Amino acid sequence: MPSRSFSAVLVFTRTTAYRHDSIPDGIAAFQELGAEHGIAVHATEDPDVFADGLGPYTAVVFLSTSGDVLTAAGCTGLRAHCAGGGGFMGVHAAACTEYDWPFYGALLGARFARHPELQPGTVTVEDHDHPATGHLGATWDFTDEWYDFRTSPRSTVRVLASADESSYEGGGMGADHPLVWTHEHEGAPVFYTALGHTGEAYRDPVFRTHLLGGLRHVTRQHGG
Repeated sequence: MPSRSFSAVLVFTRTTAYRHDSIPDGIAAFQELGAEHGIAVHATEDPDVFADGLGPYTAVVFLSTSGDVLTAAGCTGLRAHCAGGGGFMGVHAAACTEYDWPFYGALLGARFARHPELQPGTVTVEDHDHPATGHLGATWDFTDEWYDFRTSPRSTVRVLASADESSYEGGGMGADHPLVWTHEHEGAPVFYTALGHTGEAYRDPVFRTHLLGGLRHVTRQHGG
């Protein structure tokens, strides 16, 4: 196990519902980013890792998890991690996870509702004063599933980027469609990006910089 003497991140990829083919690409991206930037990355699908409160880890990443992925002891461990100031990052289908656990919904900020077909579209960058979006222009052309959420999290989070529903077919949230946000929940720095459906995304340098900005946020290495 890594030591807290340097940043260490747990990437958790367990699924009990839909499983994304891009998960191995995502793991590889996080491991490569970690190696490049001095962050130890450990990937697992074992929910028992959470039972001890994630003591060795600065942050945990839920990478396209789905369904109920934690045991009761794991839920307690994740809450203890957050209460101790540990970070939490969710990527893509992390919003399709633990629907019946209110704490998780509040931690992530919003819950997945539906998505249209995979297609190109445009991200509107609302906040450039963050390492996840500071490298982007006013808009960002991307291909994804363009997740709709049950409610907009805007009133409780800092929205960094949103979907321009006029740029693709089938959007269901209208003018207020956050995709990327941060907030703090019960002591935990939190970052979520709805992007990351395809394997190609994790090989895209622009998207990888976006993920690195999220990692810097949840490991408290950011200036934004």
